[in-house]
Amino acid sequence: MKTIEELNTNIISCKQCDRLIEYSQMIANQKRRAYRDENYWGKPVPGWGDVNARLLIVGLAPGAHGANRTGRMFTGDHSGDFLYEGLYRAGFCNQAKSEHIHDGLTLIGAYLTNIVHCAPPSNKPTPAEIKNCRRYLFSELELLTKTRVILTFGQLAFTNTAKVLKDKLSLLSPKPLTFYHGCQYSLGAYILLGCYHPSQRNTYTGLMNSAMLDTILQHAKSLITP
Repeated sequence: MKTIEELNTNIISCKQCDRLIEYSQMIANQKRRAYRDENYWGKPVPGWGDVNARLLIVGLAPGAHGANRTGRMFTGDHSGDFLYEGLYRAGFCNQAKSEHIHDGLTLIGAYLTNIVHCAPPSNKPTPAEIKNCRRYLFSELELLTKTRVILTFGQLAFTNTAKVLKDKLSLLSPKPLTFYHGCQYSLGAYILLGCYHPSQRNTYTGLMNSAMLDTILQHAKSLITP
C-alpha cells in the first residue's frame, strides 16, 4: 500500500473478524432510538486526519453508536465530543464539534486511529481481534512518515502500539513498558505517550478531565514543535 487512501480502502473492506463484522452490522440494523432515521456506517472505520501529522493519536475501537454510526473515528458520542473540544483548544483541529463526516472538521498536524477498526461487543475486543488489526497500525506508521509523537488512550492502546513500534523498529525489550497516565517512552525516532481514555465512564467519574487532556495535548505539542 502506497497511500493512506489505499490503506483505508483496505480497512473498510476487511472481513477478517467475523464476530466484529456481524456485531457492527447488527448494531447498524437495530439502531438506537435517537438515531433511528440515520443510515449507520456499520463496517470497519478507517483512521483519518492530516497525512503530514507529527502527532498520531491511537484509541481502542469505534463506539457502537458513535464511529460505527458516523463512519469517522471518535465522532458521534461522548468520547468524541470530549476529545475534539480538547484538540480544538490545543490547535489540532479547526472546530470543537465533530458530528458527522460532512461537518467541515479538519485535523491539523494530527491523525486519529484505533487499534481495532470495528465496534466490539461491550467495547471489548478479543486478543485475537486486536492482533488481526495490528498490521493496519503498522502500515499507518509506515505511511505517516512525519509522525514523531504517538499518544495512546488507555492501556490496551498503549500496550499494542508499543508492540507495533517494537516490531517496526526491530527492538528487543526484556520487559513490557508500564502504562500510566502521563507515561513517556522513547522508542527509536518516536515518543510514546500514555493517557487515560476519554470514555464517558472515565470523564463522568473524574478519572479523566479536561485539564488532564489539555495538559497532555500541550505536552505532545511541545514535543513536536521545532
